[in-house]
Amino acid sequence: MSGRSRLVLGLVSGGALLLAALVVCPLVGPVPVDFARAFDFSLPAVENQDREIFFRLRLPRVLLAAIVGGSLAVAGATFQALLRNSLAEPFTLGIAGGASFGAVVAIHLGLAAGVLGVPAVPLAAFLGAVLSVAIVWFLARSGRRVPTVTLLLAGVTVNVFFSAAILLVNYLADLSQVHRMIHWMMGGIDTVGFDKVVRTLPFAAVGTAILWIQARSFNVLSLGEETARSLGVEVERTKLVAFGAASLVTGAAISASGPIGFVGLIVPHGVRLVLGPDHRVLVPVSALAGGAFLAVCDTVARTVLGSGELPVGVLTGLLGGPFFVWLLKTRSREL
Repeated sequence: MSGRSRLVLGLVSGGALLLAALVVCPLVGPVPVDFARAFDFSLPAVENQDREIFFRLRLPRVLLAAIVGGSLAVAGATFQALLRNSLAEPFTLGIAGGASFGAVVAIHLGLAAGVLGVPAVPLAAFLGAVLSVAIVWFLARSGRRVPTVTLLLAGVTVNVFFSAAILLVNYLADLSQVHRMIHWMMGGIDTVGFDKVVRTLPFAAVGTAILWIQARSFNVLSLGEETARSLGVEVERTKLVAFGAASLVTGAAISASGPIGFVGLIVPHGVRLVLGPDHRVLVPVSALAGGAFLAVCDTVARTVLGSGELPVGVLTGLLGGPFFVWLLKTRSREL
C-alpha cells in the first residue's frame, strides 16, 4: 500500500472513530439523554434538561477529552521519533513534572485569580511546563547541538527534581490542599461549558499542524542524525521545532486536565502497528485516534462506578502499565 493510500485510510478510519466517539459518548451516563430533544431549541433551557446535560456537561467534556487525548498522542509520536526510543512518551522529558509542580504551588498558595479569564491553577501548570522545557533544553544543549541521549537524561533528571519538589509542597500543605493536589495529579477531564475547550484547542491545533509539517524530517531522522544531515535535514532545527511544538501541546493538555499518562505511548504504537512507521501518516492519525481513545476512556471512567467517578488518569494508568510491560518485553526480544 502506498503512503498516500495509508494516509487516506488512516484519516478516514481515525476520523470515523473520533466522530463516533463524539456522537455516542455524550449520550452515555447515569441520566439518559434524548438526542433529538437535546437539539430542540424551541424550549427554554430550564424546561429542556436533555439540552442542558448534553451541551453544558457532556459534550464539552467529550470535546476536551478528544483534544487532550489527541495532543498527548501526537506528542508521544513526536518524542518517540525525536529520541528514537519506542518507550518515550510526553512525560519522559519532565514536562508533566513541571506542570504538576506549578499546579500544586498554586493550590498551596491559595491562588484564585487568573489572567485573561484563565484560572490560576491551569495557568500555573502551563507556566510550570514551560519552565521545565526551558530547563531541559538548557541542560541538554552542548554548544550548537542537543545530543539525543543528553536530552533524555536531562528530562529524567528534571522530572525527578520536580517530583521531589512536589513532595515538599505536599508536606507543607494542609489536608484540604493535599486532597486537591492529589485529585489534580490523578488527571481528570472535569469541565462545565466550553471555556477549557476554547482555551486548549488553539494550542493543540497549532502544535499538531507544526509537527505534521515536520513529519518527513522525522522519517529521515529515524535513520540516524548523520544520515539525516547527509540527506539535507537541518537536524538541530528539526529537534528544536519538534521539541517546542510537542512540549506546547503537552503543556496545554496537562494544564487543562492534569497529568494523564500512557496515552502518548499506547495510541502511537497502536497506529504504527496498523499503518506502519511513516510519520506523515502517524502524526495526524494519532491525533484522531488519541482523541477517540481518551473520549471513550473518560466515558468509561465517569460511568463505571455508577454514582461515583473514577479519574481517567487512573484508568489509563491501569491500561498503560500492562501495555508498557508488553512493549518492553517485545522490544527486549528484538535486541
